[in-house]
Amino acid sequence: MHTTNHRSPIRSLLRHRLTIWLVAVCFMAISLPSFAGVFISVGIAPPPLPIYAQSVMPGPGYIWTPGYWAYGDGGYFWVPGTWVLAPYVGALWTPGYWGWSNGFYVFNAGYWGPHVGFYGGINYGYGYDGVGYRGGYWNHGRFNYNRNVTYNTNISRVSYNGGRGGLMARPTPQDQLAARDRHMQPLAAQQQQVRMASQNRALRVSANHGSPAIAATPRAGAFGANGVVRARGTTTNPAMSRATRSTASRAGYSTQRSMPYNRANSASYARPMSSQARYQGPMRPAASSYHPAARPQAHAQAPRGGGNHGDHGERH
Repeated sequence: MHTTNHRSPIRSLLRHRLTIWLVAVCFMAISLPSFAGVFISVGIAPPPLPIYAQSVMPGPGYIWTPGYWAYGDGGYFWVPGTWVLAPYVGALWTPGYWGWSNGFYVFNAGYWGPHVGFYGGINYGYGYDGVGYRGGYWNHGRFNYNRNVTYNTNISRVSYNGGRGGLMARPTPQDQLAARDRHMQPLAAQQQQVRMASQNRALRVSANHGSPAIAATPRAGAFGANGVVRARGTTTNPAMSRATRSTASRAGYSTQRSMPYNRANSASYARPMSSQARYQGPMRPAASSYHPAARPQAHAQAPRGGGNHGDHGERH
């Protein structure tokens, strides 16, 4: 009896610690892939996508990552589109998107992978027309740019999938295959772009009414550089005065309720201002001389609408 009395507290302590350890392991297992899944859910519909020109490409090897509405303490804010160096040969960017789920708008984060996956059918423009990517493709270790991307003149600016007024696109079999690929989270430069956007009050929809003064940047984090692009209809300076911001907040977009959806207006949205990637400086026609670090895993295959040609075969 004496021995049992001494062991019982020890066993209880061990069980307690084991339980804590198992919970921690389960939490880590759930959290590790979170970059490719849900980050935030809100009950407010994201605003329509603004109309803006693509910024000038800073050099070979850069891949366009479109702008989108993110959500923070001050409501929705615009994360400018920008050019990002591919992290490895064959890497393609799948944009994040907002989707309706159980009464909330849920954000699904973007990711890098060998194929472009499902991004809600959102037409972000410049190659991301809702399905795949047509802005360029990998060919023998080099990224070739499609300088003749065309768009339907009747483009919807709806920025979310499902729910009232949302797009009704669903993943295709190829999208489902892409979802099982090995993915990489947004790069440090992309995360910096989001942080800087969240700290810029002028990018909040309550201040810019859906037309951000910084709609696109030439590189991630280059908010004050030459080549920053405004959204169409923007009249304010990116460095808005306090008085201007105060007025915009009083008269601007309300972050306390969903934005009404007008089907008649959605059908008349104009197409993006430009559809060509532009590069200032010498570069071979329709091809990049940039060679990013080789990927240690299996080589990429060509995704639908702009992937890897010449190096590998396509999925069927």
